[in-house]
Amino acid sequence: MSPAERLLDAAVATARGTDVREAERALDGLVVADGAAVDAALLARLTRDVGRLWPRGWQPADLDRLATRRLTPRGARLLRDVMAAQRRTLPAPVPAWFDDQLTDTGARWDDDAGWLDRRADGDRITALRDAVDAAVLVAGLPPVAALRPPPGSAGTALAAATPSGSRMLDRVRALLAKAESTGYPAEAEAFTAKAQELMARHSIDAALLDAGAERSGGPGGVRIGVDAPYAAAKALLIQEVAATNRCESVWSDDLGFATVLGFPADLAAVELLHTSLLVQATAAMLRGRGERGRAGGRRTKGYDESFLNAFALRIGDRLREASAAAAEELDDDRLLPVLAARSDAVRERVDQLFPGTTRHRLQVRDEQGWVSGTSAADRASLDPGRPARRPLRGGR
Repeated sequence: MSPAERLLDAAVATARGTDVREAERALDGLVVADGAAVDAALLARLTRDVGRLWPRGWQPADLDRLATRRLTPRGARLLRDVMAAQRRTLPAPVPAWFDDQLTDTGARWDDDAGWLDRRADGDRITALRDAVDAAVLVAGLPPVAALRPPPGSAGTALAAATPSGSRMLDRVRALLAKAESTGYPAEAEAFTAKAQELMARHSIDAALLDAGAERSGGPGGVRIGVDAPYAAAKALLIQEVAATNRCESVWSDDLGFATVLGFPADLAAVELLHTSLLVQATAAMLRGRGERGRAGGRRTKGYDESFLNAFALRIGDRLREASAAAAEELDDDRLLPVLAARSDAVRERVDQLFPGTTRHRLQVRDEQGWVSGTSAADRASLDPGRPARRPLRGGR
């Protein structure tokens, strides 16, 4: 082991601990050491540890999301670029989705020599600290569910779904864009309900087509970021949208994401609808704050969290009604057995990948927030041609 590698080991070990002075002394050792040797040791360590993550279920988008959450902006950028450097060492075949994710993060790599100084913005000491923090983060990450085969693997894993460019999905996106842009809650919910109905019909058609063709493809999976504040309420919204679309969601609070398992058309619906509904939920919460302020109430964290929890649960009820209506319209004898078999396959996959899951108990800390959130999700009829319903005045 070279002197630079020994200094780096010491810096990483002390950064994991609680002794701030010891960590600063170890960092000072890196600062005064041979810069080229330290840069080479850092790059070798980071690329090695990043490469170990791919066979353990991680994807570039997952790592970038977590780095953005836990590191400084420069630290996240450093780790992003290290992924690009590590890409050069990957064994073939490297799937297209992997490179697409790297491109989406903005990862780039030019040359190994002086790589840290080029990203230091004139502050090498802080850049070294950020790089050490990135090394600590990467080295401490646990395995996660493998949703796709890693680079160099000829095996199979869960096939992740990517929404296609079909005309139907274009219609769904247009409806959700209208829902997000309107200032009228009833209109927003009517647009969202129509989008859910279209997605439900698309999913049912896909399920019947697969059953008729005797396809054997199993459930796939996607990961959706869940960020503070109110991460639990946002995870609940994902869960409600997932359940509406015959998917299962498992929230990994410590890692900042939810894993959603289901069949491709259903996963596409979850990603589209969740994104739109999160925008709508936030807008509804802000309106609720304003109404609370005008009534003389004070904004509290409990109010916001209760509002979002109630919104998620009530929206889930409304979306399930839309999905049920779509299924009734088709009236196909093959439908129930096909959908039941798909639901069983998804639950089996969840049990395989997440055998130790626990349930999170929902807490209502502010009654007014709960009532307001329920009302915000309950103002509109699911059918745009029917009159709006009166708001509910009680809890779930």
